[in-house]
Amino acid sequence: MLLDFSQLGSWRWVLCTLASIAMVFLLAPLLLLVALSFDASQWLQFPPPGWTLQWYQEVFADPDWLSSFLTSVELGAAVTLASVLLGLLGGFALARGSFPGRELLRGFFLTPMIMPSIVLGIALYAAFLRLHLAGSFLGFVLAHLVLALPFSITAITSALEQTDKSLEDAAMLCGASLWEARIRVILPAIRHGIFTAAVFSFLTSWDEVVVAIFMASPTLQTLPLRMLGELRQNLSPDIAVVSTLLVLGTVILMGIAALFNKDSKR
Repeated sequence: MLLDFSQLGSWRWVLCTLASIAMVFLLAPLLLLVALSFDASQWLQFPPPGWTLQWYQEVFADPDWLSSFLTSVELGAAVTLASVLLGLLGGFALARGSFPGRELLRGFFLTPMIMPSIVLGIALYAAFLRLHLAGSFLGFVLAHLVLALPFSITAITSALEQTDKSLEDAAMLCGASLWEARIRVILPAIRHGIFTAAVFSFLTSWDEVVVAIFMASPTLQTLPLRMLGELRQNLSPDIAVVSTLLVLGTVILMGIAALFNKDSKR
């Protein structure tokens, strides 16, 4: 039975109050973090004794921070590309295919989403150590691909299942081959699912730190891993600056994804 909020009457303000409290509870730590990034003190201190942009200047001028940032961007781009391509193949197999064990395979693809990251990290490290991939960029990409692929397959499969298969059949009746129909007709129809898969794949790689601990080397570190190292050695406002930039980047990507999905549904 669906709940009709128009019949709640005076309870509406209670629900709005509870929603506001929950929003403040979730956003307050992030707003505090942003404030600390402008802290004039050398140590994280709240309330700040003064305001400054010094820490932003230091972060942008530090080659180690910039190197970690570029590594994360390159890694995220490679993982996103591989995840979307494999997600398309897996999505077509799950949404259009008919073979024994299809639902079992669907559940298998979702396993990395529910398995503890520490378990995956140990397993991948043990396997990549034998393959001489530990500490390499390729090893990083493959490890993060294991984590990102379930999001890609889920988004693309869902988009395919919501797309009328008769569009594909009509294109084939007009003379197109199977893959020509899928590329020229189906892919534009599921572009919102592809974009969602790309965003979540990038963010999965961008934010991941547990598996990165096992894959990293002295010359190859992602931005979250660099932040973890700084937290252990020197708790300075630089951490707040980088965290603020990460939050800002994530919010921008999620906003773009929301706008893209909204436009695609019109």
